[in-house]
Amino acid sequence: MYNGSNNGRKKEAAPLEEAFNELLKAYRLEGKFREKSLIHEWKELVGKTIADRTESVFIRDKKLYVKLTSGPVKREIQMNKSKILRLIEEKVGEGIVSELICL
Repeated sequence: MYNGSNNGRKKEAAPLEEAFNELLKAYRLEGKFREKSLIHEWKELVGKTIADRTESVFIRDKKLYVKLTSGPVKREIQMNKSKILRLIEEKVGEGIVSELICL
């Protein structure tokens, strides 16, 4: 039977997102999680047209590698690298990737 006491717990439960972020910090997994989030959200970040012509996306040593199937799309991304890097910073935070490499 519940008696209304909180048995030594915090008065307010931490929101799930806050608890999850604390867990990531405790296990030093923030960076990896943000990298995976970026890869997962690539389509949302660049749009359907570019995403449809993207064969693979991966991160190694803070460099985002994007393998594309279209020459014109590859040139478009190369011309807009700084804009894409800014979008990435806004979406997942600073320090996750420092360079964008088209393959």
